Amino acid sequence: MRNLSLSSTSETILGDSIASVTAIDLDKDAVYIASISEDATVIEIRKLDAADARHNAHASLLNVIEANVQRPTEITSFRFLPDSRKLILILSGGDMHSYSVETDEAEVEGSIEAGILSADWSPDDELLSLITGDEKLILMTSAFDVLSEAPLHTADYGEDAPINVGWGSKQTQFHGSLGKAAAHEKPATNVSSSPDDDQAPHISWRGDGSYFVVSAFFTPHDTGLPRRVLRVFDRHAKLQATMDPIPGLEHPLAWRPSGNLIASTQRFGFEGGGAGKSDRHDVVFFERNGLRHGEFSLRFKNTIDEGALARKWGYNVRDLAWSSDSSVLAVWIEHEKGDTVQLWTIGNYHWYLKHEIISPTWGYSHSRFTSMSWHPERSLCLHLTTHNHFVERTYTWDTSSSHSQPPNDTGSVAVIDGSKILLTPFRMQNVPPPMSSLQLDFAGKTSLYPVQVPVHTAFCVTKDILAVLWESGFVEIWSLNTRLEQGYGPVMKPSQARQIVAQEGLDNTLRLLILGVTDNGMDVLVDVSAEGGAVNAKAPQSIGTRSGRLITTDAVARDGSQPVARFPEFCFSAQLVSASDTSDRIIIGHAGPAKLYAAGHDRHVLLASNATSYTVGSGYIIFTTSAHECIFIPLSALPRLLEDAGKGRGKLPEWEKRRVERGSRIVVVVPSSMSLVLQMPRGNLETINPRPLVMEVVRQDIKRHNYRKAFLACRKHRIDFSVIVESNQQDFLENLPVFLEQVHEVDYINLFLTTISRGSLSPEVTTRVCDRVQELLSTTDLNKYVNAILTARVVKSPPDHEGALGLLPKLRSTNPELVEEAVKYVIFLVDAEKLFDIALGMYDFSLVLMIAQHAQKDPREYLPFLRELRALETNYQRFKIDDHLKRYTKALKNLSFGGGPYFDEAKAYIEKHQLHEAALAIWRNTDQYNTVLELYGDWLFERREFHQAAAAFVEATNLPKALVAYERALEWQELFDIAIQCDAKGEGIKDLAYRVAEELTSKKRHAEAATVLADYAKDTREAVIALVQGNYFAEAKRITSLHGRPELVKDVVHPGALESRSQLSDDLTEMRDQLRKQLNRIRELRIKKQEEPDAFYGVEDSNLANVDVMTDVSMAPTAFTRYTVAPSMASRASKISSRSKRKAERKIGSGRKGTVDEEEYLLNSITKLVARFQTVQREAHGLLPFLFQFSTEHREEGLELQKEVSEFEEELLATLEDIWAKPKTDPDNPDGSNGDTWATRMEEIEKRRLIEPTAKITKPDLRKGDWRLRLFDVTGK
Repeated sequence: MRNLSLSSTSETILGDSIASVTAIDLDKDAVYIASISEDATVIEIRKLDAADARHNAHASLLNVIEANVQRPTEITSFRFLPDSRKLILILSGGDMHSYSVETDEAEVEGSIEAGILSADWSPDDELLSLITGDEKLILMTSAFDVLSEAPLHTADYGEDAPINVGWGSKQTQFHGSLGKAAAHEKPATNVSSSPDDDQAPHISWRGDGSYFVVSAFFTPHDTGLPRRVLRVFDRHAKLQATMDPIPGLEHPLAWRPSGNLIASTQRFGFEGGGAGKSDRHDVVFFERNGLRHGEFSLRFKNTIDEGALARKWGYNVRDLAWSSDSSVLAVWIEHEKGDTVQLWTIGNYHWYLKHEIISPTWGYSHSRFTSMSWHPERSLCLHLTTHNHFVERTYTWDTSSSHSQPPNDTGSVAVIDGSKILLTPFRMQNVPPPMSSLQLDFAGKTSLYPVQVPVHTAFCVTKDILAVLWESGFVEIWSLNTRLEQGYGPVMKPSQARQIVAQEGLDNTLRLLILGVTDNGMDVLVDVSAEGGAVNAKAPQSIGTRSGRLITTDAVARDGSQPVARFPEFCFSAQLVSASDTSDRIIIGHAGPAKLYAAGHDRHVLLASNATSYTVGSGYIIFTTSAHECIFIPLSALPRLLEDAGKGRGKLPEWEKRRVERGSRIVVVVPSSMSLVLQMPRGNLETINPRPLVMEVVRQDIKRHNYRKAFLACRKHRIDFSVIVESNQQDFLENLPVFLEQVHEVDYINLFLTTISRGSLSPEVTTRVCDRVQELLSTTDLNKYVNAILTARVVKSPPDHEGALGLLPKLRSTNPELVEEAVKYVIFLVDAEKLFDIALGMYDFSLVLMIAQHAQKDPREYLPFLRELRALETNYQRFKIDDHLKRYTKALKNLSFGGGPYFDEAKAYIEKHQLHEAALAIWRNTDQYNTVLELYGDWLFERREFHQAAAAFVEATNLPKALVAYERALEWQELFDIAIQCDAKGEGIKDLAYRVAEELTSKKRHAEAATVLADYAKDTREAVIALVQGNYFAEAKRITSLHGRPELVKDVVHPGALESRSQLSDDLTEMRDQLRKQLNRIRELRIKKQEEPDAFYGVEDSNLANVDVMTDVSMAPTAFTRYTVAPSMASRASKISSRSKRKAERKIGSGRKGTVDEEEYLLNSITKLVARFQTVQREAHGLLPFLFQFSTEHREEGLELQKEVSEFEEELLATLEDIWAKPKTDPDNPDGSNGDTWATRMEEIEKRRLIEPTAKITKPDLRKGDWRLRLFDVTGK
């Protein structure tokens, strides 16, 4: 669906000699032109740089070569060899000249006496194939060394000769009365060449240089009729295949660079020619093995002259040439009035005539082309030469599509095919090419157009109007009148309405802009306007140099100096867009084959470097990439992108994308139909509805309250209906009556409600919508919308099943005939068993029977149960129903309504289902409340919640049980308070105090134990002992002083202090031994990690690659066995118990020696040791003052203790610094890898990132705290 648009053209004037051929220097981007004088005695070589070609400068003369006047002189080949920097000139007389562009030296490389009829270089410039005058094929190197020389014509077919066993041939067929002799009769052959054949051999190489084909004139002995024969040779000049005789085959020859087709031409309608009409002229294709592979007919008017010896049909094909990317075939046609070059492309197995180039005219004489070739790298750059001009024409692919805005967008696309414009409005029809909805044929207007093929087409932005431009400058405007609604009749009714349209201006003025070029190569812009039937054209305005800037048409009219935006490189395709939140002009441009830019007034941003096609529509920039993705950039994001580009923040965000078929290109976007049309590489079309386009239209419809259209779009494209609510919840709820009025079908309402209940809406919003819908439908028409009302009740969160079932009895009283359908529908929505239970829980036996009957339940399953329930008293009946439904709290409440006779059963029910807290609420303010409280307390006591149990017993005034609960909870304050209230005295209180103190001591609550012993047991000695055990020496001394027991200081406190000091010393010794062992082990592990990393990390040894032993880690587990048809991975994985999983998790970091987790375990252990040492510091801080006070022995022990703690503190700090020190890096190898390859460095970095333990475990924070007693430091020196 693409057209070839002329991107640029330039003409260069040469000398007086006749330009014959060109050669290209890709390194210097220069063109060399070889010209021969009229008397064929002098050959001139000229050079044209790319800059000179753009400015239409004259080509500079490099050298003049004298031709051999004894031989006929024509240039057979002209080639630039980049390796030797030489131009190779091969003449038909047999001479081969070389000219060095570096040294300006020319010499004759060799000569062939028989002359050279044809010559061609391989694409890699390493081989030269020649056909001599004595019909020999010679293969040479670039140094002109002969590799092969053999006769051109041979009877052999070649190495790829097919094997024929006779199946399906004429010899195996039944011939009836003719007999078997008819099988051996040879068909009459009458194959000849075309009268327009130049009778010269031609050579063409395949793009990869592996093969070349030779088309040579040959006269067989059996017929005597000359004809063309195609032979395929390999790179070593060995014959591969000889093609069957083709009637009317002509001399043009071109092998497609991609390698799949060999192109030539064939004439029909004469003796020896192809069977067909005399005006038929085809371009035919062959495969490498000689088989025919399609054709297409040329479109050129014949002027048959039976008596003419040359150009019998008024024209002939001079040559064929493929573009370097194999996409365009150029056909050079000679006719009476000059020459024409046609450019053909293929799509969906149809050949399109995209462009025609006629030879220029000077005065009243017609000039002719002298050569035609494609640029070897710039795929759509065509080089042509005339007698004294060099012409370069650059083309680009362009999709001509309409960009009108909704609701008038038609999605029309215009495709040029010869003199026809193929039109398809994709909004109404998706017609696959090469077909179309409508064709505009200009074939009958040849008097107006020297060239029948239009050069460009354009659609009006605001109206359904098409402008068609010819290269001569003639323009036709067509009003297409496209039908926008579904219906009958043609989708288009085009009429030639105006002469000028491109933009609708003020006062209904229409304007057309035409970009052209003058004879001297200057770009000009012609501005034409039409108003009131009059056509006015302004004088052409010069644009200036092609610098990549974008300017407005008004600026051109003034001075052309005010750029709107500037791209960093030339962009042939550009489109103006506007963001919703800014008035600045932003222009999207596509440069070359892959770069997509967005440009503002003073900055630009590269949107993609792999964009293959793009378009703008529905508020998005849409483009496809070489990664086979379609990306959607919101237009609203462009101002921010340009702003970030100006600030140097060049990273682009992630946009919404979707995968597309390989090689897809965008044809057109149709916003109104939410569709994007893509074309595949073969040419077929695919229409998709991308989510961004659908969502944009849905949002616009919701904003305009066109809910039905939005709903149907969401339903068709599987969009969650939640977007209708989420776009503006308050507005939707307010306009819910409008929604229900537009979407009035019951099925649609049900679909909407069920979808939003499973969507992204919160349960609160879903409930609000359902309640509002139910309210509106109930007041509108209950009988019509009963199913929708049931849906609204069921799908809300939480579902109101009882409300839905409660609607059925009301409906039964007003409209009984609808009840059955309503019951069936609610059973469809909710499981029948669940509905049966819900109806039973409503205590409505008629409703239960209705559900059971329509759910087709077996009466034997439910009727006995219902009869048993009917026989019970009401409250007990409901208790049984709720118990059956496992609504235990509600069942207990119904049982309580039965009164005292059922209280014993209620107590058992409470114990059975642990309903104690619910029972407290039910029996509050009743005589049974204390009984329920005691049940609750006993239950808590059994659960070892002694504190809660004690509170329950106190509330129930059961103090004995409360006393036991407080004792078990060790809440001794409340315990002794209640004990005194219970009149416990003397030995009872003392025994209780000793028991509680013992329990508190076992829990390390020494201070509380001492208080109990001192206050309630009146045992000062035991109290002091408890305080000393807890290192509360100050409190112990206070107690002895308070109670007048000084002897306890020497008897209990002094020995206890020395015992505490001894315990701390033992702890320090144990911690020191652990620290040193673990430090040594960590050092060993780190040395092993550096010296043997593969053994440490368990990296696979590459030397074991060829070992054939099967192990459990050498292959990935498969999900299939030989005999299964379903995966077995799930069943195998399910066998792993949770116990095994927990066991495997415990192994990680268990610290087993020799594992990779050992170091991590050791670091965790040292971290715990630091926390333990901090506890020792706090204990030493409390003990040291008393060791200083008590005695000389105590003071010496205190001094020694402070010294031990200080020494271990220093050792521990040094160890932490050593372990958590950052590894030293090699300045030449900063990442710490052992090898110098990129893969090795990445592997080492990955190991360190994943396994380095110090990166996982934070270094412990150990500071020198103020735990010391400074007096020891002073007195100990």
